[in-house]
Amino acid sequence: MLSDAAIAETLLACADAARPTTLSRFRTQLVVDNKLAGGFDPVTEADRAAETAIREIIASRFPDHGIIGEEWDNKATATPYNWIIDPIDGTRAFISGIPVWGTLIGLTHEGRSIAGLMEQPYTGEYWLAVGGRLRHARNGTDLPAKASGVTRLTQARASTTSPELFTGPHLSAWTALAPRVLQVRYGLDCYAYCLLATGHLDLVVEAGLKDVDIAPLIPIIEAAGGVVTTWDGGRAEQGGTCIAAATPELHAEAMRLLREAMLD
Repeated sequence: MLSDAAIAETLLACADAARPTTLSRFRTQLVVDNKLAGGFDPVTEADRAAETAIREIIASRFPDHGIIGEEWDNKATATPYNWIIDPIDGTRAFISGIPVWGTLIGLTHEGRSIAGLMEQPYTGEYWLAVGGRLRHARNGTDLPAKASGVTRLTQARASTTSPELFTGPHLSAWTALAPRVLQVRYGLDCYAYCLLATGHLDLVVEAGLKDVDIAPLIPIIEAAGGVVTTWDGGRAEQGGTCIAAATPELHAEAMRLLREAMLD
């Protein structure tokens, strides 16, 4: 196994490599390409260049490790280690000048997330989870990093990226859950999960996720004392549906309601 120190140092080095590319292009007039013929999945030169910079760091340190990225082809190897990269999670926010996007970098071992980092360069914040320990810092100053103790839906501050991402039974389930919580905030992308890890949100519910959207965030949520699974209670590394909650009790109540609503 790699040492926690080596993993943490690599994650921070990757963030350092990506930051000049993303931050220098944020709130500029970028050319935006659409990756979908029948919808809108934006990508910019900042996404591609930042992922390239991150890949170069990883390849120079761990040339035998696999790499799974949002913008470039996956690098498959025989190693049990895979680095997971989403250079700009929340590209819609990025191109709109809203600082809730983030650079996501994670590490899995035999398919399970063991470390993760989310950096928001514009606010100077990062969340780094390695070895079950979480550090939240802004401009070099450590900040609290613990999920809230909220246990009931009626007390929960919830979030999802957009209700438009839910369809069919997933939409019915979200429509049943949303009125049961204290409040809902939309459009926060990866930032929502980190707000959960610092006690400002209590519940994040999503569907249609990719592995790069969630795998780097799992260690952050778990190190903060939260719980994160798919809607059926499985591991969330592969994406799909996701329930992230501040406590096991809140997670169980949300999962039960969602599953019951999908059966109606």
